[in-house]
Amino acid sequence: MSGKIRALVLGDIVGQPGCRAVFIGLKSLIKEYKSDFVIINGENAADGFGLTPEIAAQVFASGADVITSGNHIWQKREIYPLLDSDSPILRPANYPSSAPGKGSVVIEVKGVSIAVLNLQGRKDFGNLDCPFRTGLEYSKKLKSKSKIIIVDFHAESVNEKEALGIYLDGKVSAVLGTHTHIQTADERILPGGTAYLSDLGMTGPSMSVIGSDYNISVKRSLTQMPLKHEVSKNPAIMSGVVLELDISTGKCLSIKRFKKLSSL
Repeated sequence: MSGKIRALVLGDIVGQPGCRAVFIGLKSLIKEYKSDFVIINGENAADGFGLTPEIAAQVFASGADVITSGNHIWQKREIYPLLDSDSPILRPANYPSSAPGKGSVVIEVKGVSIAVLNLQGRKDFGNLDCPFRTGLEYSKKLKSKSKIIIVDFHAESVNEKEALGIYLDGKVSAVLGTHTHIQTADERILPGGTAYLSDLGMTGPSMSVIGSDYNISVKRSLTQMPLKHEVSKNPAIMSGVVLELDISTGKCLSIKRFKKLSSL
């Protein structure tokens, strides 16, 4: 099959402002970018920590095809049964197999199979399985089902993210970082045809400290007190990329960053 397909990939939804932006604005974003497929990271959607079945249902109803996650997916236990179901909600594939859920999914869109793989970095996250070996193993298995493979790499370290992007270059269609909530400006297509970006940014409060109330964040730094973070109530910014992908080869033809300020 020849032709192109467009994927819209958004960074971490943060709290109620991020949820409102998705629930009300995602369909307009899909229309604006003429996207065929939507991936969004939902691990911070429930008040900044975790994801609930109710929020997940609304994210899907708003136009998302796959919800990825990361280290905070375990915060809301009520999501565990959904992780173990056929629902296209992912947890990082390099958690032990005894953990709830799955790390990849293949979705049919307009007669085209698209695979999504979720991985988590090890820097500052503890003793997970190697994301490099896991990523390579999964890419080989998924290639038999889909030419197009999009990776959400939920990681702290840009060093680790860039290294994985280069390691999987030519084996997957895109390696896109999440977790830091700050969109980077290093988007590019690697020599083997894999799109790369260190971090998609967040779908969350624009005037904030990575989504949190900035007054509390500043006070934490000034006093060194362990004050509880609270999600900022300011209007959200929707951040991510649009990928144009070659159906026959799985290579990325273009990657375009976007940031849209919501009025909500």
